[in-house]
Amino acid sequence: MIKIRRANERGHANHGWLDTYHSFSFADYYDPQNMGFRDLRVINEDFIEPDQGFGTHGHRDMEIITYVIDGELSHRDSMGNGETIRPHEVQRMTAGTGVRHSEFSSPTDKTHMLQIWILPEAKDLQPGYEQKKFAPEEKHGKLRLVASKGGDDGSVHINQDVKLYASILAGGDEVTYDLAEGRHAWVQVISGSIELNGEGLEPGDGAAISDESHLSLRALTDNTEFLLFDLN
Repeated sequence: MIKIRRANERGHANHGWLDTYHSFSFADYYDPQNMGFRDLRVINEDFIEPDQGFGTHGHRDMEIITYVIDGELSHRDSMGNGETIRPHEVQRMTAGTGVRHSEFSSPTDKTHMLQIWILPEAKDLQPGYEQKKFAPEEKHGKLRLVASKGGDDGSVHINQDVKLYASILAGGDEVTYDLAEGRHAWVQVISGSIELNGEGLEPGDGAAISDESHLSLRALTDNTEFLLFDLN
């Protein structure tokens, strides 16, 4: 079964400095039919104006993944980390017992990013931070594992039984993925368009997948980029 969450069905808020779209309930956007999917709790697509961002604020008991699409994001946190996240880099922050951080775009460029929250396997984990780059060629024409519970294949480590893959396809390219029995998946399209088991998906669209053993993802346009979550 594939349930599509169209881009224009998402929650939306425009704060001037931040134009944001919520695949699931978040902040002032509440939809009891879309509170998350499995352990996936938040997918926010954010467009941040230059020299703007999120002032120091706190999180706890959440695995937070930041995926920058365009521009850059400067991160500072109470663990002492100060990093800049750029396209093709993946940041993972374990909020655990509590972390405070800030995030700001560059002084000159707009930032386009996805922020993803995943429920952790346990509460009150030790806070942690990790950031890795995955070159575009690692994702071209294939599914590149970028986050996993075991930090497999050079991916960032997350404290939950989730595998996150990133892919960039040329028009006509196809990748396939087999889901183990009892597993679920979510596909989030970043750019371009794909056909997922015969269903068309456009930028910003997401798809919740259950009771499917085989996924076929074919790009209908060049520079098609998407994320695939394998979920318990």
